[in-house]
Amino acid sequence: MRARGEEMMESVRIPADVARADRVLGPLTARQTAQLAVAAVVLYGGYWASRPVMGALAYVVMVLPLAGVVTAFVLGSREGIGLDRFLRAAFTHARAPKRRVHAPEGVPPLPGFVGDRFAKAAERPPEAMTMPHEGVAAGGVLNLGRDGRAALATCSTVNFDLRSGAEQHGLVAGFGRWLNSLTGPAQILVRCHRTELAPLADRLRENAPVLPHPALETAARAHADFLSELSGDGQVLTRQIALVAREPAAPRASAAGARATHRLEEAARALAGAEVTVTPLEAPATARLVTSACNPDTATAHRTEQGDAR
Repeated sequence: MRARGEEMMESVRIPADVARADRVLGPLTARQTAQLAVAAVVLYGGYWASRPVMGALAYVVMVLPLAGVVTAFVLGSREGIGLDRFLRAAFTHARAPKRRVHAPEGVPPLPGFVGDRFAKAAERPPEAMTMPHEGVAAGGVLNLGRDGRAALATCSTVNFDLRSGAEQHGLVAGFGRWLNSLTGPAQILVRCHRTELAPLADRLRENAPVLPHPALETAARAHADFLSELSGDGQVLTRQIALVAREPAAPRASAAGARATHRLEEAARALAGAEVTVTPLEAPATARLVTSACNPDTATAHRTEQGDAR
């Protein structure tokens, strides 16, 4: 396709369910085939066990509803998830505690002076929350315990729609080269969080008098007023893109952390061809990112230092 002498990007339809399991027997996956085979063997074994006391037709009539339920259970799905996995996840969610707090020492019981009546009326106490990491190293590497080590970085964005066809092809090719060069697990996290613009507006007002021209001072004060008005309702959102490189546990913990950090450096060089700036996070920025991800309702002050959202 060409428009105004320039090549345009072609639209490609991508299936919504890119992780759909392979079909091994007609429309059945390996998991469904195994489940139906086990059910068929059990029902057939029940038939042979009941032959001395029950006729074949009576047995078929008796197990037909059970076979229908098993078939619906194996072949059915909800929101793209098999019913067996969906029901197991629902059961796990129903039994899991809904309130958790950060209490490494455990949640203490109610004081002894609380009467039995009030103790029974109280809701179920919160459970201690177990974090999936054990701390942040000095270099910003996240200690995941038995799961290895992870290094985090923030990534800039690229305005794709305003580029020409040739530029879009170049950006896609650069991103594809990075994907093809991956040697370990990587995660791209896109998160939105509330941002507090008041500190930025205050900084603009403080620095406005030292600007070299009165018009610049007026513009800076006007922009500070605009930021204050914009953040008045507290619903200003900032989008942050984080890149996580994880390495499995190794005999030497420092070796896994060094490999994760080196992979971020390789990503920074590879994604530079796609005009994406990768900024590895140091320990304080990594701790802030993990803290804000665990408590997304807390507004984050707008920062311009290295490692923070822009």
